[in-house]
Amino acid sequence: MRDFVDLWVYLSSTPLFGLTATLTVYLVAQAFYLRLGQAPLANPVLWSVVILAGGLQVFGVPYQTYFSGAQFIHFLLGPAVVALAWPLWVRRAELRARWARLLWAALLGGGAAAASAVLLAWLFGLPHEVVLSLAPKSVTAPVAMGISEAIGGIPSLSAVFAVLTGLVGALSGKYLFDLLRIPRDEAGWAARGYALGTVSHGIGSARAIQVNADAGAYAGLALGVQVILSSLLIPLVFKLIP
Repeated sequence: MRDFVDLWVYLSSTPLFGLTATLTVYLVAQAFYLRLGQAPLANPVLWSVVILAGGLQVFGVPYQTYFSGAQFIHFLLGPAVVALAWPLWVRRAELRARWARLLWAALLGGGAAAASAVLLAWLFGLPHEVVLSLAPKSVTAPVAMGISEAIGGIPSLSAVFAVLTGLVGALSGKYLFDLLRIPRDEAGWAARGYALGTVSHGIGSARAIQVNADAGAYAGLALGVQVILSSLLIPLVFKLIP
């Protein structure tokens, strides 16, 4: 038993611990996800976060120690987002034909996402900093943190809200789209994907890519458009509002 404890102390303090733990947990979660027919509630990102966070808490491993290894995966986030441009390039003719409608959809969808969150938080009497931190919740986490800092919010809290928003969209999107009777034809998949990318950023886009190629392409487009629009418009709006 003593040897096992010594081995655990050694492994948990090495950079490879975070990398190995993340890959192992995600691969197991992904296997269950596929086994269950890609059921939304079996989302591998959700269960990987739950299992890893629970494991770090139970075994008393500091987050900094874990991230010293997991940062190698974190580095790949940038290239992964850039890779979303390839499906858009393949569909460039469609995008040129629809650019005006897509832009209006992004403006209205992103505006509704930010305004509804801020309004509800204000009506429930949440602290001012929390209200501001909710505004960029539908933008991918790194950008949301920058916007939050610019408008006086709490960047770390905005990152949490962004991740939760992405997970909620990935888990509930299918059921909501079916309830709204959005068809599963070419136009319907584009609408589903664009909606997911608009309100649920990277996590929603990942779910869309797993389900349908057209949905994934439009989700990636919506993610990028929201990053640009939110970075420009949210700070501007909050400067104009007393």
